[in-house]
Amino acid sequence: MRLGVLDVGSNTVHLLVVDAHPGARPLPAHSHKADLRLAQLLDDSGAIGDDGIHRLVDVVRDALQAAEDKGVEDLLPFATSAVREATNADDVLARVADETGVRLQVLSGAEEARLTFLAVRRWFGWSAGRLLVLDIGGGSLEIAYGMDEEPDAAVSLPLGAGRLTAGWLPGDPPAPDDVRALRRHVRTEIARTVGEFSRLGAPDHVVATSKTFKQLARIAGAARSAEGLYVQRELKRESLEAWVPRLSGMTADQRGELPGVSEGRAGQLLAGALVAEGAMDLFGVESLEICPWALREGVILRRLDHMGSD
Repeated sequence: MRLGVLDVGSNTVHLLVVDAHPGARPLPAHSHKADLRLAQLLDDSGAIGDDGIHRLVDVVRDALQAAEDKGVEDLLPFATSAVREATNADDVLARVADETGVRLQVLSGAEEARLTFLAVRRWFGWSAGRLLVLDIGGGSLEIAYGMDEEPDAAVSLPLGAGRLTAGWLPGDPPAPDDVRALRRHVRTEIARTVGEFSRLGAPDHVVATSKTFKQLARIAGAARSAEGLYVQRELKRESLEAWVPRLSGMTADQRGELPGVSEGRAGQLLAGALVAEGAMDLFGVESLEICPWALREGVILRRLDHMGSD
């Protein structure tokens, strides 16, 4: 059957269409993406304003049309931190439902971490052993650890690259004092959770997902996306530590000229790098592997599992 997953994230609204059935690997058939930057459309009270809601409705309507055009049989729509944390989330969800018919399921941070972990486990299989999974989104950082398909520990921290850029790095390039302040903030937040994971033992394999990690790996020398899903891509902490000061001194336009960095994400890359560096350092990770599957695939896999058990 043809499934569609509609991901209303902090940076983008992404429709992924796959051909799938229980027990088989989902095969991508179509991708429809729109930059919305919901995390940056919050007003001083933490609400998504009328303009932001109107833009969201338009983007969801376009995605719905794309899903229909591609013959999607079952659409799985969900929203993450930007909608989850908006002070008017209920109003936003009601407007989207009333005007498009799409009822967005709001995932908790822990659900995001668990579903991403499921996708990573299925990608690497049981032979990967104990997994530590890191995912940097626009609004939050998810961390999960475990031996099975359900992680033993999963947390979500308000350390998304978009959120931190908007709140901590107003300059272009940012002021050194602002970068240092953000670095301290990031490491303090991550350090509070390290004990919860370290008591479970050292992971056998450390994996990262998300556009931020993919771009950081690319500028550090990993293979281009055009070389395919199955090429192993790694990010070494040593390489990342060398890149952070360079990124700090660049403007967003200059970062956008780096290999693999999209213009829309260039402004957030430094904040994402500070989070990645902090997480790798505090968790004692020298090198991690990039997984092409993440939250959207986790949502699809969970749906297929439920279909197979019906």
